[in-house]
Amino acid sequence: MWRHVNVPVTPQEVVPMSSPATAPPAPNNLKRIVAASLIGTTIEWYDFFLYGSAAALVFNKLFFPDSDPLVGTLLSFLTYAVGFAARPLGALVFGHYGDRLGRKKLLVLSLLLMGGATFAIGLLPTHASIGAAAPVLLTVLRLVQGFALGGEWGGAVLLVSEHGDAERRGFWASWPQTGAPAGQLLATGVLSLLTAVLSDAAFGSWGWRIPFLLSGVLVIVGLWIRLSVDESPVFQQARERAEARKEDDERLPLVAVLRHHWRDVLVAMGARMAENISYYVITAFILVYATVSAGVSKQTALNAVLIGSAVHFAVIPAWGALSDRIGRRPVYLLGAVGIGLWMFPFFSLVDTGRFGSLVLAVTVGLVLHGAMYAPQAAFFSEMFATRMRYSGASIGAQFASVAAGAPAPLIATALLADYGSSTPIALYVIAAVLVTVVAVGVAQETRHRDLADVAPAPEAGPAPEAEAADARTV
Repeated sequence: MWRHVNVPVTPQEVVPMSSPATAPPAPNNLKRIVAASLIGTTIEWYDFFLYGSAAALVFNKLFFPDSDPLVGTLLSFLTYAVGFAARPLGALVFGHYGDRLGRKKLLVLSLLLMGGATFAIGLLPTHASIGAAAPVLLTVLRLVQGFALGGEWGGAVLLVSEHGDAERRGFWASWPQTGAPAGQLLATGVLSLLTAVLSDAAFGSWGWRIPFLLSGVLVIVGLWIRLSVDESPVFQQARERAEARKEDDERLPLVAVLRHHWRDVLVAMGARMAENISYYVITAFILVYATVSAGVSKQTALNAVLIGSAVHFAVIPAWGALSDRIGRRPVYLLGAVGIGLWMFPFFSLVDTGRFGSLVLAVTVGLVLHGAMYAPQAAFFSEMFATRMRYSGASIGAQFASVAAGAPAPLIATALLADYGSSTPIALYVIAAVLVTVVAVGVAQETRHRDLADVAPAPEAGPAPEAEAADARTV
């Protein structure tokens, strides 16, 4: 454990917890904010996961046709990983301006960037039309996707966390997290429908473009909803105090994070290892493993992920609510240990080639993943002070994605190619679980922390109304 350090402010800056600026919003207003965050994140994850599914199914043939099938899949997953490499840059840029300008403005921008890049992929010529320029353009657009998503997650969960009350923050903040399975569900559902009604030739020729072009319509809907919500009152209050003090930390949130919260950033990164790696093995790599090793059709594998994603969507709020009752850490550790124990049964079930076994493998895996993913939004939000929260949460989450989610399908595919067995892949996930267990094990419980930035100066002594405001500690 590390010691707590209060960031000093003057006694006049202490705001009572009953202040209108920090009072919980009306239920209807909070539900609208949750809906705006959920729909926006669903659209962005739809765009991101659509690429991952297409990379596993058709991009190896369309953009890397001269390679061996498995090598082409590796190259396809390499462009998939490039999107993760851009996410830390997105976290830095969006986090900086999100902490200075507000959560809402940056969320609108991230949605525009993601939707525009996805729509452009739907119009992209393939290798057969323009040669080597095709995979280059594909990689550039994937970089834009990653940059946008790097800034999306932090803003979406903070907008809900900073509007909601502490007693049910885990539950409400988990709803933007359901955008991931909802996006996966939508992307997989559209692809599953198209592969069912189109021949392989038609899908490979033009059918794969339809889901990408559909993103343009979804973005319009998402923008309309996001523009209708209010900025976080906790952020507005903190910005007013920051502007009055004119302190360097507020003007450079990244500096403040590295100075006051570097341990929390490391905890967040470690916590994401098992969550991120297991998710992409279960939902992206499975499309390769099931078809190559188990002889399952693409349609069968997609349907299994589709069913598992639906259950995943349903259980995330339940896990979030449980974290409000027993804490973020116990729920998170339950999911991490559970996913480690499930890996060998997971691959054994997939190896049977039976649809029911495949559905069971994916569904149980995603339920256990949800125990990590659900409390993550509130857990990471509660680690950082308001004036650096967007930067801290985004950096911790997205820098981990470079080492975790980015190479996960690539490493898993390479291990399969080298060893022809699922055992090394299971051990790879278990190693990530060990990192997560250590990180979450040394972290502090955060569920009772007040997100309002109202701690008093040390020399003034702790004010009763501010004693719970330890979200500014390191």
